[in-house]
Amino acid sequence: MTQVLPQAMAHPTGPAAGISPNLAADTSLQLVDSHCHIVFRNFEADLDAVAQRWRDAGVVRLLHACVEPSEIAAIRALADRFPELRYSVGVHPLDTQHWHDQTAQQLRQAALDDPRVVAIGELGLDLFREQNLELQLAVLRPQLDLAFELDLPVIIHCRDAAEAMLQELGQRQAQGRCPRGVMHCWGGTPAEMEGFLALGLYISFSGTVTFAKAEDTPACARQVPADRYLVETDCPFLAPVPRRGKRNEPAYVAAVAERVADLRGESLAAVAAQSTRNAISLFGPAFGSV
Repeated sequence: MTQVLPQAMAHPTGPAAGISPNLAADTSLQLVDSHCHIVFRNFEADLDAVAQRWRDAGVVRLLHACVEPSEIAAIRALADRFPELRYSVGVHPLDTQHWHDQTAQQLRQAALDDPRVVAIGELGLDLFREQNLELQLAVLRPQLDLAFELDLPVIIHCRDAAEAMLQELGQRQAQGRCPRGVMHCWGGTPAEMEGFLALGLYISFSGTVTFAKAEDTPACARQVPADRYLVETDCPFLAPVPRRGKRNEPAYVAAVAERVADLRGESLAAVAAQSTRNAISLFGPAFGSV
């Protein structure tokens, strides 16, 4: 995916650096970062230190999202390196140029070859950066078909495209062929969330839930049913407050969980446990075994 990476920064050092002291001190938490991208080049210099920080923060499982097929080999190598990592295979809606005649078969084979592939995606629609809806749908639809065929959940990117996505998934549900999945990095309205919940989807909250100007996302975090939410970083993007604008990393999913707990009037331990149960429920036994 063509993205502008967060600016280089002085990387944090020490155990669980960059997260609040109460989070770093709680060694009983078990968290899942349900969506990350650590294959990106701005993790090359200090990835072992990043891994130590996510372990210190209580992150016991990560789901590495894939945005286009050339990433798959490198993500698989990361799963070999870090046993707590699982991953998806797919093509992002802003990477339609990477879809070719053999891509669906390539994704199918990658998923069949490795039980650590627990989802198809990151797929979806993005009408914020591009207006090529028909082309994005042409890439989305075979991936939804593949997920249903393989009985794998989908990781859905949806930006300024809720109406089109609800229509596509609603038609599939009516036909009995809508895969289960998650709306990643949720940024929609409560009404839109209700539409996706009605389709059986989960809602995943990222660092945007901590942003001061966000209104709809915190409202959704308060309202979402307990058994239907996840937490994620989407790192290296969308670092939560107070590190907004810097490189994000999996350890900071603890700050997302802490904000969700505040919004729901629950303890951090309760949100950590619930979001982890939800992730295992969605992504299956291969995801849950640590």
